[in-house]
Amino acid sequence: MDFEPVIGLEVHAQLKTKSKIFCGCSTAFGAPPNTNTCQVCLGMPGVLPVLNKKVVEYTIKMALATHCTITSPNRFARKNYFYPDLPKGYQISQFELPIAEHGWLETEDGGRTKRIGITRIHMEEDAGKLIHDVRKPLSYVDLNRTGVPLMEIVSEPDIRSPEGATAYLKKLHAILRYLDICDGNMQEGSFRCDANISLRPAGRKKFGIRTELKNMNSFRNVQRALEYEIRRQRDILLDGGEVVQETLLWDADRNVTNSMRGKEEAHDYRYFPDPDLIPVVIDENWIENTRKTLPELPDERRHRFISALGLPEYDAEVLTSSKDLADYFEAALKIYPQAKKLSNWMMTELMRELKGEDSIEIEGCPITPQNLGVLLDMIDKGTISGKIAKAVFMDMLASGKDPETLVKEKNLVQVSDEGELLAIVREIIAANPGQVAEYRAGKTKLMGYFVGQLMQKTKGRANPKIANQLLSQELGKE
Repeated sequence: MDFEPVIGLEVHAQLKTKSKIFCGCSTAFGAPPNTNTCQVCLGMPGVLPVLNKKVVEYTIKMALATHCTITSPNRFARKNYFYPDLPKGYQISQFELPIAEHGWLETEDGGRTKRIGITRIHMEEDAGKLIHDVRKPLSYVDLNRTGVPLMEIVSEPDIRSPEGATAYLKKLHAILRYLDICDGNMQEGSFRCDANISLRPAGRKKFGIRTELKNMNSFRNVQRALEYEIRRQRDILLDGGEVVQETLLWDADRNVTNSMRGKEEAHDYRYFPDPDLIPVVIDENWIENTRKTLPELPDERRHRFISALGLPEYDAEVLTSSKDLADYFEAALKIYPQAKKLSNWMMTELMRELKGEDSIEIEGCPITPQNLGVLLDMIDKGTISGKIAKAVFMDMLASGKDPETLVKEKNLVQVSDEGELLAIVREIIAANPGQVAEYRAGKTKLMGYFVGQLMQKTKGRANPKIANQLLSQELGKE
């Protein structure tokens, strides 16, 4: 029997505000445990939350960027559950009246454009963090993260493959980074994903019983966890069993899921409107003023790279997948306005090194976009050859120096003087009478030998075009 996966994703994005959602405590990551706290985020008796306006503004931006309808008024609710890192015994979130609903975004899945619906976007506060002692049966609670503002983005169950889920997450991640409202750091928990997945016989409309996957801190882990869960559920169904609705933790070391708890339903949380927070009213002026501040988003930038710069769709997709990468490309383009040549260098030489053993992000790249543009311009002007440029490029990565300084320091300027090269060519021909005779007898593959000799004598600095012309000219003589 052939089964079809049905996948929906819940993404929590930590917003880049300086203070928490309902108090003035810092949101800075990495502070000593329990230092970014106050009476409000610790849930002390008698305190009152005050909503951070910037959280609302950022959420409106994301709602507009994903074609959502803004809900006004929207309301905060208390989500009641007991956990050691939740000091109040409830989480302030949104339930019946979220700030945004009924949006969508488009992704590429299997070479086809697919529209994924967004059910809702709502604001909420984060809980704390449990730190487990591996040496003894103790857990410690760090409440620095309590009250940090989160935006939860809930998709429709429109995703049909692990690859499609990864594409959706990458698109969301890119939009958040383009808007500059979330740093997207998955290792620090700034961008987190839970996945709901069920299987159903192909062609059937009714959904199967779903499980929820948690603890996935990379795009790769999301895809691997979904692939594993599809196999697990499929084996159960083929054996005539029934999938149990539960929450599962992904074990990235063992590549398996483990049961965490039975799946809660909304009524288990006993939601009710938070009596300490009034409904949030968002008027049209606020919405329109926010819309005017939206930057060029990934899809718009990709279309511009294709239509205005003449880049192939694949190049444009890769370069706009990250705002920092696209910004780097456009900064280099101002120095070297040949889009396709620049794209080729970035997608081969540059990105290969960034993804190498040291794995650095583009914003930390030692080669500035201006210096990359200068390097490519030096190739076109004949100052250095393409081969030497690659060596200079590696030196730039290691030292951070500009290409002109490195070429000068290492005396790498290309030899293009015909008189100088002709003298060397004639010297090589005179020193290799046997190879010359074979070449003139028809063994033309020996041209590579002569080019190698010339490059050796010039330490790789001979202009390849002029060198080949002179060698052909002199070898062609009787």
